Amino acid sequence: MFKFKNKTLLTAMLALSLSGPLLAQEEQEEKAPERVEFPAELSERLSLLSEEQLTYLSTPANTRRYASDTEKLIEAISKRTAQEVVEYVEAMRWVADQQKFVEGRDQASIPLNTADPDFNAWLTRRPSSFDPTREAGPIALPRGVPTFAGAPLALTPEDLIAGEVEVAIVGAPLNMGSGWRDADHGPLVMRLQGGMAGNDQYVQVNANSELNIVDYGDIAIDNDNTERSMQHVRAIVREITETGAIPFIIGGDHSLEYPNIAGLVDVVGKGNLSVIHFDAHYDVGRGGVHGITHGSPIYRLLKDGHIEGKDYIQVGLRSGSPNEEIYKWLQEEGFRYHSMAEVERFGWDWVLERVLAEAKEGDRKLYISFDVDVLDPSYIVGTGTPVSGGITPREAIPIMRRLCAEANVVGIDMVEVAPALDPTYTTALHSAAIAKACLTGLAMRKMGLTDPHYLNPTTLDHAQDDYQQRYVEANQ
Repeated sequence: MFKFKNKTLLTAMLALSLSGPLLAQEEQEEKAPERVEFPAELSERLSLLSEEQLTYLSTPANTRRYASDTEKLIEAISKRTAQEVVEYVEAMRWVADQQKFVEGRDQASIPLNTADPDFNAWLTRRPSSFDPTREAGPIALPRGVPTFAGAPLALTPEDLIAGEVEVAIVGAPLNMGSGWRDADHGPLVMRLQGGMAGNDQYVQVNANSELNIVDYGDIAIDNDNTERSMQHVRAIVREITETGAIPFIIGGDHSLEYPNIAGLVDVVGKGNLSVIHFDAHYDVGRGGVHGITHGSPIYRLLKDGHIEGKDYIQVGLRSGSPNEEIYKWLQEEGFRYHSMAEVERFGWDWVLERVLAEAKEGDRKLYISFDVDVLDPSYIVGTGTPVSGGITPREAIPIMRRLCAEANVVGIDMVEVAPALDPTYTTALHSAAIAKACLTGLAMRKMGLTDPHYLNPTTLDHAQDDYQQRYVEANQ
């Protein structure tokens, strides 16, 4: 076995490697040339390397964690003696070997106690025979019991069918997919906050009066096991969709995008669904240890064959990633994306019209996944991964209302509301207003109010008849 003479070097290498998972996963995936050609003046310093060691050192995929580009790698080698270069390479190789999965040494999965009689207790529903006999249908709760949008409660698919329910709002209190605290309390605060119900002043439509809306309770979550939860969430979303109702899932973290869309595709079929992904992050993290996190739901959907890149429209991207190479990968996969750089260059109104046009292509069915961190953190404090430079509620509210009115929306989620991170009420306030805009838009579509930019005339310019003409003239 090779023995390290320079323990300080080994310690530094190991420390750097351990910091790797804290870096943006997608930033570690940058493509690079297959082999580095070292200048002749380094020949002496490379002279003690075996062919195997030299090949390892010449492969950027092996060295980029320690020297981010060829120039820095050459600089690092030039500062070392020939023996130190050997130790440098062997330290890299040792760290890489330690980080790999080794069968027999490492645990490939966490075993569950299948002998436990309560193995499925977390998702088992209360039998209807335990309850008083009642007719199927939504249940009007006593005054003072908070529900999503103040709606009646439904407990079973039979309730949805009997009540001819059009929108079933359901909580999914999952927080294991993110590692950030308190997104599991998103459904609770969204019920307590209120603000999802009532008249929309802009269009003078009350979604609660026009639509049959219910609160479908919370989906059972095993917050010790994200994978188990994924499959149950998928089953409940599928259950709602099969009744003809639109599932509106309140999260929870953004790993929920995977089971939500998979459940819908189970019903509507692959190739029939487009997705608009509102987020500061692109959420197509690849190659991580875990099969699902809040940064990888889209990749999991692609990998499992539920949806393709060309079915995705992304809005609001502005975090440190994607880098240039990942943007190229997104292009190759057919993703359509609208970053905040595009908004800054062309303006929000121009980008909005592009997004709406893409969403309505071919009248495809549309799913909206709305991560609240697409908003600027000055408006949304209570979210796990805020990024400066986001959109405002005044931009988010009309686009969500318009999307739901003008496009064929069959499912919605709102995720990453983490109330414990917000000492005020503003995160829940803005989130509820955006959710209300979605419900209003769905009601408008049912009513036939699908004209672009529709606003009720009574809300504009004290209802002067020529307001529309003057608007057009002012914007020519």
